[in-house]
Amino acid sequence: MRILSVHNRYQIRGGEDESRQAEERLLREMGHEVEVYEEHNDKIATMSSLDVASRTIWSQEAHQIIRQQLKKQTHDIVHVQNFFPLISPSVYYAAKDEGVPVVQTLRNYRLLCPNALFFRDGQVCEDCLGKFVPLPGIVHGCYRESRVASAAVASMLMVHRTLRTWTKMVDVYIALTEFARQKFIEGGFPAEKIVVKSNFVHPDPHPGQGEGGYALFVGRLSVEKGLDTLIAAWKQFQIKVPLKIIGDGPLADSLAEDTKSMPHIEWLGRKPMSEVYDLMGEAMFLIFPSNWYETFGRVAVEAFAKGTPVIAANIGAIAELVEHNRTGLKFTPGDSADLAAKVQWLLEHPQELSQMRQEVRVEYETKYTAKQNYCRLMEIYELARSN
Repeated sequence: MRILSVHNRYQIRGGEDESRQAEERLLREMGHEVEVYEEHNDKIATMSSLDVASRTIWSQEAHQIIRQQLKKQTHDIVHVQNFFPLISPSVYYAAKDEGVPVVQTLRNYRLLCPNALFFRDGQVCEDCLGKFVPLPGIVHGCYRESRVASAAVASMLMVHRTLRTWTKMVDVYIALTEFARQKFIEGGFPAEKIVVKSNFVHPDPHPGQGEGGYALFVGRLSVEKGLDTLIAAWKQFQIKVPLKIIGDGPLADSLAEDTKSMPHIEWLGRKPMSEVYDLMGEAMFLIFPSNWYETFGRVAVEAFAKGTPVIAANIGAIAELVEHNRTGLKFTPGDSADLAAKVQWLLEHPQELSQMRQEVRVEYETKYTAKQNYCRLMEIYELARSN
């Protein structure tokens, strides 16, 4: 099978990029030919605001390039990982012009929410969900804190809702969790076209021993990731177990200041994945304090693969991944007292924590290996080809 993978990269690599690359590697390992058409947001710096807005709605350049690629060789699937902003939905039309089925992975909520997060002013926001005109997103400048840029995103959404692009031009959508699937259905997407396929961890990093005697956070240092809740739990309730934090982001400076007066918290900055896995495998547990509707929660599944239980905020997709009292614990989002209580409970119940280590590894082996993911992806591709 020959697949054209289409992706628009951001300046900062994140979980979306890692998951896409893992999928492409897996397909190649299984003998499929994978070509990649990629644009990078670095290009935006050389473009006028009008050009960017225009390309966000319809990129004639991407349309022509993709058609040419599809004309040169027969492809079985065009798999769109992310078209925003420089590739645009014109990719769907290019594929349909050449008679190639289209699969779109829904790695964020961009098609429902201008900032793609359902998150504004430090809390969940669904003001644009289900609205034909996402006016609140424009008023609040939800994309790049700019009303002009937000209007360009809103225009893209409205134009393609008018054209019925989302209904007619995509054969199958892949949601990463049932939670995310339901959000897109609420937003008006056809339920029969949305299937669920999770991300996966490959190659298997193998479990650690969990003997490091510390808690671990891995992720972007930003408001939506719940870092403030995490720090408050350690600061206000004097949790004695050390906390290691891996990551970087806009809250880095405030975190650096906090750690000066908190010897139990160690900020390690960015680390290569091999070191992250080593630290993850030796952690007592991983904390996932997110305040927004994650579409998946890759870090949690990586922790499962390493045999490390997860204390997660009971919100969005991450709440779907973590089973309370089996693969970890759940706490009320934004509630540092509840988080501290869950941490303390695990510290006081070593036998239950040990049992959780076994259960999370079973969860990984049952749901999140390359084998299960590959079989599911092939089912989805066949479904798209039969539509």
